[in-house]
Parts: sequence; structure tokens; C-alpha cells
Amino acid sequence: MKALQYLNKYFLKYKWRLFIGIIITILSKLLALKIPEIIKNSLNVVEDHLNGTKPNLDEVKHELLVNILVIIGITLLAGFFTFLMRQTIIVMSRLIEFDLKNEIYQQYQRLSVNFYKKNRTGDLMNRISEDVSKVRMYFGPAIMYSLNMIVLFTIGFSKMLKTDVELTLYTLIPFPVLSFSIFWLSKQINKKTTIVQEYLSKLTTFNQEFFSGINVVKSYSIEKAVFTNFNQLADEAKEKNIELSKVQALFFPLMILLIGISNILVLYIGGKQYIDGKIQIGVIAEFILYVNILTWPVAIVGWVTSIIQQAEASQQRINEFLQQVPEIQNTNEKETTIQGKISFKNVSLTYDDTNITALNNINFEVNEGETVAIMGKTGSGKSSIASLVSRMYDTTDGEILIDDTPIKELNLNNIRDQIGVVPQDPFLFSDTIENNIKFGKNDASEEEIIEAAKNAVIHDNISGFTNGYQTILGERGVTLSGGQKQRTSIARAIIKDPKILIFDDCLSAVDTETEEKILSNLQRISKNKTTFIISHRVSSAKNANKIIILEGGEIIEEGTHNQLITLDGVYKNLYEQQLLEKEI
Repeated sequence: MKALQYLNKYFLKYKWRLFIGIIITILSKLLALKIPEIIKNSLNVVEDHLNGTKPNLDEVKHELLVNILVIIGITLLAGFFTFLMRQTIIVMSRLIEFDLKNEIYQQYQRLSVNFYKKNRTGDLMNRISEDVSKVRMYFGPAIMYSLNMIVLFTIGFSKMLKTDVELTLYTLIPFPVLSFSIFWLSKQINKKTTIVQEYLSKLTTFNQEFFSGINVVKSYSIEKAVFTNFNQLADEAKEKNIELSKVQALFFPLMILLIGISNILVLYIGGKQYIDGKIQIGVIAEFILYVNILTWPVAIVGWVTSIIQQAEASQQRINEFLQQVPEIQNTNEKETTIQGKISFKNVSLTYDDTNITALNNINFEVNEGETVAIMGKTGSGKSSIASLVSRMYDTTDGEILIDDTPIKELNLNNIRDQIGVVPQDPFLFSDTIENNIKFGKNDASEEEIIEAAKNAVIHDNISGFTNGYQTILGERGVTLSGGQKQRTSIARAIIKDPKILIFDDCLSAVDTETEEKILSNLQRISKNKTTFIISHRVSSAKNANKIIILEGGEIIEEGTHNQLITLDGVYKNLYEQQLLEKEI
């Protein structure tokens, strides 16, 4: 249970609920264990009457009636305490489940972009849902039934020993076998549960990717191939679940067998003692009731052990992520105000997952309110610069300064709050268009939303929809075309009114006429903002204060449009080529 030790802090948080639950459990089981003793006394009274030692029949009837009423009262009271026990312990487990899911979700938010490149979405979802559910069972049913077992065994066996030591010892004979069986089965369950959860993650990931890429699947007509792969994975998962179920299925038959042996021993040994006149008939009845009251706790040992082993395996998977330290750390909790000056000094960046050097010894400076355009072939490192400015990654070598202060020394949240990013592949949420735009500014008014949409040249398209700005988008904005998604993403960035704007090739799906309108609006909007325009098109870059040409992660040309057009370099060739294409 090493992995589960991480959760001890939640026991401390809800210690009073747990303490009250324990007290209520003890009271309910104390009451329940009074019943065998009352039945024993009732049978002994009847036996005494038949033997003539208690001849008054009315007294016998009165005592039996009182005992019946006491049993009914105890049963009702024990039931009420059991209800309270569930209200304290099971509710506690639900509260801990809530807290643990929040903790995992917050950790997911803290972890860097690099983490998400290495882990699949389906696996992340499975750990915060299925694995947490397994852990919840440890806090709820496992604790509750374990308390029941401990209280019943402690009080029950003490009463049995007090009544008849020899009969009690015979009853205990099957328990060493029970202990060894539980030990062996628990180890097997732990191993098989881990495998089952891993396969569940694989299935979740497969389905998530299939649903996200349904357009590709249908376009290439590969439904049968996808189904075959899914069927194979599902069969493997089924076999692993069957193997786990086979091991779990051994528990209850084994428990029932051992309890049955205890009952036989009570009847046989107790019967001999009764024949020999050592005990009364009520003692045998009392012991049989004790054994059967203890049947469920004994049987539940296996189930509880199974729950704990599954929770241990699940928490181990959860801990793998909870114990990861985010690569990007916020080293300054003080509020940081950004003006917008950005300097790259000998910056290099190598992605550790691919070992590709995206940037190599980059040096440039952008003053507050200036616009810099970054151009280059695919894979030249353009988007890597955008990622470094918003500190999605940290440099491998060199440093980035914002307002002459190293970026790592600034408040991370403040940096990102004051940067508006339009990514190369815009992501829209399954919500209304209005809310997707408001994602940049949560308290934006209707007028601000419309103004941002007009500046992004998307307002007319939205107005043409049946529900206008209240149109619900499909997953990842699938309802909109590529150009509409890009323009909605631009509206989301500019409504934020940040100090720094980053447009990462965000006009690639927009026609030339619309592009010119958007660029004209952006030139006006970004007048006093530091702006990065990453693009393949000269038309997007020509009005920038500075144009940087990248190749193989290095700067090969730098200057204004007029400066670069006089050089016989990459920019001039690109300009002439695109000018010719436009004329054609």
C-alpha cells in the first residue's frame, strides 16, 4: 500500500467524519452482536422450562416476549446506525474523490506542453476518471467494511471465548488457510488490475483518436480496418478482464467453504458437548449465529483486499503524473507588468522528445510597439520562437528578455495574461461562438465581441448563421471552415487587448482579399502593441518594422521590406515569386 500512502493527507482533512463514522460503526455492531446472546438466553429459558427447572409458563412467555421486543428494537437501532455510518464514511469518500480529481486536474494544468506531447489524451482521461473511481472505493466501502470486520471480529470472538474456549478454537481452524489464500490472491489481483487499467487507457485513447479523426476515416473509407484494430484491442482487453475476474471469482466460494466448515465444527463439537451435558442448547445456537454474523465480514475480506489492491494499482498510475515536476516553473509570485520589449540573446532550442534543434544561436530585438515578421520554410523554427515568447518551452541555451528582464524571472501567469496568441492550428471549444471569442476576455460586452469579430472579418459569416453568435460549435470547432476557425481565433486574441500579439501563420486558410482586410485591421489594432507575425506570405510581412528570415533554425536575413528587397536573397526571390503568382 505504498502508493496509497500519498492519500493520507485526505484522512487528516476529513478526520472528524472518519472518527464519527468509526464510533457509529462500533455502536451499530455492538448492538448487532447482542442478538445472539439474547437468543441463547431465550432458548436456555425454554430448555429450563422443559427440564422442569423453570415451571412457571407465564414467566417463560413474558421473558420470551421481552426478548423478542428487545431484538426488534436492537435491529431497528442498529439499522439506523448503519445508515449514519454510510452517511459519514461513504460521503467522505465522495468528497475525497472530488478533491483528488481537482488535484489531478490542477496538476494537468501545471504540466508543460512537452508533457502532452509524450502522453495520450485517452490515458490522461482514464487516470482522472476510472483510476480515481477505483481509489474512491478504497476510501469508502473498503474502510467501512474493514471497520465492520474488525469490530465484529474483536467483539464477536471475545464473546465466543468468554462463552466456550474449546468451541471457539475449533471455529478458528479454517482461518490460517483463509489468511494464506488472501495473501496469494491479493498479489495476483494487483498485477492483473494494473494490466486491465492499462488496456482500458489504450481503448480510451483509440476511441478518442477515432472520434477526433472521423473525417479522415470516412474520407479514406477505412472503417473496416479501424474496426478490425478496435476489435483486436477490445479482445485483448476482454481477455485481461476475464483473467482478473477468474482470480476474483475464487474469493467468495473459498470464503463460503471456510465458513461452512466452521458451522460444521460448531454443530459437531457443540453437539458432543451438549450430549455430555457441558453446555446448554442455547450456546450452540449462539455460536452458529456468531459464525454466520461473521460470515459476511470474513467473505468481505476478499472483496476489500481486492478493492485495496485495485486502488493501489490505480493510485500508482495516478502518482506517476502527480509526482511529475512541471518543466516550466513560475519563479516569481509578484505581479509583473509587461511593456513589450523582447530580446533574444544567443537562444537555442532542442526538443528532447525528438532531439531536433529547432533554433540555433538566435539573436534579435523587438522594441515596445514594434511589429516583427518571421518567415521561412516549414520546419525552419518559426513557431518555436512563438512558443518561447509565451514560455511554453524554456530555451536550451541563451536567454530571452522581456523589458530587459530574463523571462524566467517574471511571473509566468502575468506573462501569459498579457500575450494574445493565434496558433497555427486554431482550437475552438464545443461551445457558442460568443463564448469562444469571450475566452480571450471573460467579461467582454456584446459590443466588444462584435467589434472583435468585425476586425477579424468574421462578423458577416457569424451573422449569416441561424443562431448567430449563439451557434454551438462541434468538437474542435468542426462546424466552421478552416478560414472561419482562424478568424474566430483572431477575434479571441484581439478582444483580450494584450501587450504582445502573436499571429502564428493564422491566415493560411484565408483568401488574399480577406487577408488584406484583416492585416489592415491588425495594423491599426497593434499600433502600440509588440506584434509577431509568422507567415509564409510576403503580403503578411511587408509592413512589419523588422522581417526575419529563418532557415534550419538560424537567421539568414534580417531587415525591413525595403532593405531586403534590395538584396539578392531568399526574401527577394520569395517576393518576386508570390508577386508573379498573384498576377497570374
